[in-house]
Amino acid sequence: NGNPDADIMLIGEAPGFDEERLLEPFVGKAGQKLDGILTAMGTNRKSVYLTNIVKFRPSMANQTTNNRKPSADELAASMPFINAEVEVVAPKVIIALGSTAVKALLSSTEPVAKMRGEFHEFAGIPVRVTYHPSYILHNEATSEKRKLWEDMLSIMEKLGMPITEKQKGFFLPKP
Repeated sequence: NGNPDADIMLIGEAPGFDEERLLEPFVGKAGQKLDGILTAMGTNRKSVYLTNIVKFRPSMANQTTNNRKPSADELAASMPFINAEVEVVAPKVIIALGSTAVKALLSSTEPVAKMRGEFHEFAGIPVRVTYHPSYILHNEATSEKRKLWEDMLSIMEKLGMPITEKQKGFFLPKP
């Protein structure tokens, strides 16, 4: 969803309750957090391409608003769709949001904390691993926000986007 000519493609896990209801990715609280991140970068969701590895909300018994991680079979079945999206959009950088995206895109079970901080590659495109916005919502520690922001700064730098001193200082400890 978003701009098919985007330089930045963000890939999450799977639709949650709100996404399934509204048929749009990243629209719940995590989506609001993502919108804030994009705004801080000087961009917005109309300028990027947002998608999820799995295109449907993984079902579970007695499901109401709760969600579950996609299974390995669901991830594998979804990869042809991700490959097609990446081919069509041809982004300059992919942002893998969270462990499910990392597992599917990079065939890695390493934790996000170990994978972030450097670029990887998927289909010849640089991939930056970072925390999913929902993780930041559940872990309000400033150090985790700073780590996610450092990943965004590295993407901005790679794409030649302007970076202000104010942006460089986001979530740093106050002297």
